[in-house]
Amino acid sequence: MSKIRTIIVDDEPLARRGIRSQLSEEKDFDVVTECRNGREAVEAIAAHAPDLVFLDVQMPELDGFAVVEAVGVKRMPSVIFVTAYDRYAVRAFEVHALDYLLKPFDDERFAKAVERVHRQIDQAGLQDLSRRLQGLLDDLKPARNYVERLVIRTAGRISFLAVADIDWIEAADNYVRLHAGRESHLLRETMTSLETKLDPNQFLRVHRSRIINVRKIKQLQPLFRGDYDIMLLDGTRLESGRGYRDRLQSLLTGLA
Repeated sequence: MSKIRTIIVDDEPLARRGIRSQLSEEKDFDVVTECRNGREAVEAIAAHAPDLVFLDVQMPELDGFAVVEAVGVKRMPSVIFVTAYDRYAVRAFEVHALDYLLKPFDDERFAKAVERVHRQIDQAGLQDLSRRLQGLLDDLKPARNYVERLVIRTAGRISFLAVADIDWIEAADNYVRLHAGRESHLLRETMTSLETKLDPNQFLRVHRSRIINVRKIKQLQPLFRGDYDIMLLDGTRLESGRGYRDRLQSLLTGLA
């Protein structure tokens, strides 16, 4: 039997160390990496395609629920949420039959979570997991409003950019560059954080460093590696990342 490839996500080093120590007692788990925040978690899930994620709920900037949204419920591996006491969140986990560990947890509770993982990691279980995760997000954030304008600060001036005017977005160190027609603007924001603020029906992440406005796509051309060559209405050509091809295929399915 192959080992269960696992990622541990928590902004507290002691908490990560505790989960790793517990898993060291289990012979069929392989911790492939640890993440200190939600941004690292989204990137690690895309890079490693783990079977299981221990996911802290309360993290600054990008919390556990935002990680699920950024990855996408259909791409999310089995997940065990780790949380300090939060009556509303715990109730939501129980309603949607999602496993969680309430800090501080003991050996017996951890063992029960591990046992549940073994039962869940099969294709049918993962399909059901997508439905339950979506239900969780719908309950916790029933009236989520996505941004319609972004505030751009340059040379002492403040301007506003309508997100509908954005063609595509690229990572630029600690900033993102927003391409809108002939103009481009720098915004101090991470790609992952900005992605959660944009309507997923309009903006699609196609590469770890690129997000596109799907309404600006003119043509998609499959490449032999499973990637896509994307042509925008203004003639800009971008290449998707292999780890994101399912998102483009889902887009094509939805448009068909």
